[in-house]
Formats: sequence, structure tokens, C-alpha cells
Amino acid sequence: MKKLITERKVIEQAKRGKEFEITGDEIITSLAHDKAKQLGIVFKKASPKASESSAAQTPLKAGADKKVALGADHGGFALKEFLKKILKDSGYTVIDVGTNSTQSVDYPDFAHAVAQLVSDGDCFRGIMVDGAGIGSCMTANKVPSVRAAMCYDISSAVNSREHNNANVLTLGGKMIGELVAEQIVKVWLKTEFGGGRHQARIDKITTIEKKYFK
Repeated sequence: MKKLITERKVIEQAKRGKEFEITGDEIITSLAHDKAKQLGIVFKKASPKASESSAAQTPLKAGADKKVALGADHGGFALKEFLKKILKDSGYTVIDVGTNSTQSVDYPDFAHAVAQLVSDGDCFRGIMVDGAGIGSCMTANKVPSVRAAMCYDISSAVNSREHNNANVLTLGGKMIGELVAEQIVKVWLKTEFGGGRHQARIDKITTIEKKYFK
């Protein structure tokens, strides 16, 4: 079944940019064409999408394509435990690196552990929860081949995957509730990397990374 592009989807795209990437196999409604013209949206045929394996820096190990590394500090412990059940119910194998209580710990230890599992190809994605999500994002991005993104809503989660091919997600356990976190995680895990012009930008990130990681 061909994908239908409606007026509503054109309006949503207008919030992100003026180019609406298509494969050429979609059905674009007349209202969508009219709305695109009104908003200055241009339909552009996208380059073939890079697959998860080809876009990744490190080849995934056998069985890693359904494994998610999960970690938290004391501020994110409760949300981690909630998300663990969501992930398992969604069919993922969870590699829980801790922490295992609300006793005070240091978030860099656990963010590093999550990022390392992704960097080594043991897990295809990683999720880390601390109080705000910021410190863990900084930590994870110090690990080679990791592109960590701190997301706070569905739009930022989609963008981090489509544009940046993020492989580690960081969340603020004290900033968002369980419902929002669940929505972010589910969308983030299923959103594909856009490839095309975005891959060229990821390549530049990798080039910068290689200057400092020998």
C-alpha cells in the first residue's frame, strides 16, 4: 500500500523545514499539493536511506539488534525501572547496567557503561536516565561512535533519529513523567535514520571525532 501524504502532514513538515522528502512512490493529495504551495514546501526525492547497520560506526554483534542498554543514577532509578518493563513488553532484551536503588551514585559511571555497550556493538541502542538527562548526554558523547541525544518530547526524539542517527537516548527522570518518557522511548526506537544529506553531516561529526580519538 502506497503512503498517503495529506494536508496535515504538509503542515507538520512546515514546522521542521521547507523540504518534504519523498521516495516517489507516495500518493500526494490535491489538498496537500495546494498547502505545500501555500507554505513554500518543496517535495524532494530523498536519497536511499542508510540502513541501521551501514550507518553505524561499529558492526553489531550477533543478536544485538534487539538489545537495549539501560542505565540510571539515583535520580532516574524509578523511571528506569518503569521503562525496563515497557522495553521488555515491546520485545527488546534489556541489558540493565544499574543503578539498582535510590542510594546516591554518580551518573557518569552508568552513562559510560550504557555508551560502552553501544560503542562495542553489544547493543543497538542505549537509554540512560538521570535527574535532568544533560550530564549523562555529555558523558555518553565522550565514548567513540556514540551519538547521544537528550530528548524531552516526541519531536526531539524523532529529530535525533532522523537527522542525527542518535544511538543513545538520555532522559531527565525529574523533568518528565512516565507517560511522556514511554512515548519518547517508543518513537525513538522505531524512527529510522533519514540518510541522504543527513549522512553527510554525520560523516563530518565522525571526522571531528577521529581527530581526538586515535
